[in-house]
Amino acid sequence: MVLDPVPAWPAVGSLAGGAGALGLAWAIREHRGRPGVDWFLGVFAAQATWCCSYGVGLLVADPTLRAALEAGMWLGVIWTGIAFLGFALEYTGRSDVVRSRLFAAVVGFGLLSTALLATNPLHGAFWTGFESDPAFGVATVSYAFGPWAYLVVAVETVLVASAVFLLVDTLLSYGPLYRRESAAVALSSLPPGFALVAWALELGPVPQLQLAPLLFVPHVLMDAYAFNRAEMFDRNPTTSRAAERTAIDDLADPIVALALDGRVVRLNPAAEALLGVDAETARDRPLDAFLDLPIGVNEGDGASGDSETDGSDEAEQGGRTGGADAGARETVAVDAGSGAGRRTYAVSTSPLTDPSGTRVGYTVVLSDVTERERRRQQLEVLNRVLRHNLRNDAGVVHGYGELLADRLEDPELARMADAIERRAGALAALGEKAGTVEALLTDGEADAVAVDELVENAVADARDREPDATVELEVERDAEAADGGTARDWVTRVRADALRAVVDNTVENALVHHDGEGVERDDGGRWVRVTLEREGGGEGDEGPDRFVLTVGDDGPGIPDHEIETVESGRETALEHGSGLGLWVVAWGAAAVGADVDYAHREPRGTKVTVSIPVVD
Repeated sequence: MVLDPVPAWPAVGSLAGGAGALGLAWAIREHRGRPGVDWFLGVFAAQATWCCSYGVGLLVADPTLRAALEAGMWLGVIWTGIAFLGFALEYTGRSDVVRSRLFAAVVGFGLLSTALLATNPLHGAFWTGFESDPAFGVATVSYAFGPWAYLVVAVETVLVASAVFLLVDTLLSYGPLYRRESAAVALSSLPPGFALVAWALELGPVPQLQLAPLLFVPHVLMDAYAFNRAEMFDRNPTTSRAAERTAIDDLADPIVALALDGRVVRLNPAAEALLGVDAETARDRPLDAFLDLPIGVNEGDGASGDSETDGSDEAEQGGRTGGADAGARETVAVDAGSGAGRRTYAVSTSPLTDPSGTRVGYTVVLSDVTERERRRQQLEVLNRVLRHNLRNDAGVVHGYGELLADRLEDPELARMADAIERRAGALAALGEKAGTVEALLTDGEADAVAVDELVENAVADARDREPDATVELEVERDAEAADGGTARDWVTRVRADALRAVVDNTVENALVHHDGEGVERDDGGRWVRVTLEREGGGEGDEGPDRFVLTVGDDGPGIPDHEIETVESGRETALEHGSGLGLWVVAWGAAAVGADVDYAHREPRGTKVTVSIPVVD
């Protein structure tokens, strides 16, 4: 024979496989306690028992000792598959299955098989007719397989195939992060597995010779690659799977996974508590059996609301009609039970897709917004009551102030009455501005807005309100036409009310806070210059299209702490804004996606630059 120059090569190869398994067990011992490591140590112990028992048995001629070593080989076969499945489950983040009754049954099968193996002479469940049948110079044996031996090989094959499937699934699910480790360990089990099946079916020219122990040598080499080069136990899929579980099961927000027909597939614990039903009871039942949601999910298309709705209705209904595809958000009141009373939840839906992008269901997320809604309602009521009382009372004070100013002959008293009148007017204006703030903080629709016309109208209104002030305006249209080109479009699609609030309050702030000591007018009176231009969009221009509104004045300037207060987004006792004007500008700019920059103007005053996006 070609391999005869290597004496007893089947025994040498088998012992090499066992030694390799023991070597790997020694190498990974320091990782004990990490997911899958203890089970993998069990795999190597079983493999070493399998290989070493078979290798030594090939060198033993005594029938009794040879039978005992063959039993040791079968003991390794029995527990290799069980330990390998335990490793795959724990390594891929499924340790809960290891603690399940199903896996307990698998371990029970191993214990029963071990007992039958130990008592085989009494019943022949593993083999009968045990006799020496040498080949290649080693003590191979032949015997008739018993029914339990075939069952063990079949179960071993199923267990190993299941473990390989879990590892391959991890490879496909988590991409390159665990690719090398999972692929190496999954492939390493195939050569000895095929060899075991071939031996059990008596395939090959020398059926009494089992090659599985020899093929554990490449198995060990591939495992060594996974352990040493790829750092298998330093990072494993348990982390990713735990993150997935945390992202769903540990969230405080109730989450429901639905099939395409709207039936419940999965609930997280928070959803079970909210709906008052466990996951098993809710599974495969329509969600509306437990919760009346404002967003519906119809079978197949996932549209919410009426699937017959035409395009105009969709535009009118907005988020409701978009359903899961639109990530629609509505609110629903739910009796939370356990003394919590009725709670308000924001409901959002989104599609679930498989890796190919095919829609397979939906997720419904319910976010508790009870306190937010309660504060919003309280603020709305408070705002409206204060505005109503402030407007009425300020009107009364203003009226009496006018009467006093007209009737009093004492100049000092007349001056005081005039001050009352002006302050009452300022309070009334403050109430109106509070109404503007309330409008800005609510969602509004974007419309096509001609920015140049809006700015011109705002400046005209400011001139009417403050006839003694100088408000200059320059819209740089002429510069566009100077090169013989067509004037650029001045239209953008934003919230018109928000943009108008920004322009009005930027100009108003410059006028109201002027100290009468300006440098642009001979008398030091109030002076404001407003310019509007369009930047970007031309050849060689960098950056996106935008309208740039600049408002400059020669007043005392805005204190730095006022600007810092607004830019930081907080109002504290130490950083207290003097009025709502700067806040209105900030909130209005946020509503239209504009940027606001404040700078000192030379020789005095402030320059406010508002960069407004051009939205088609």
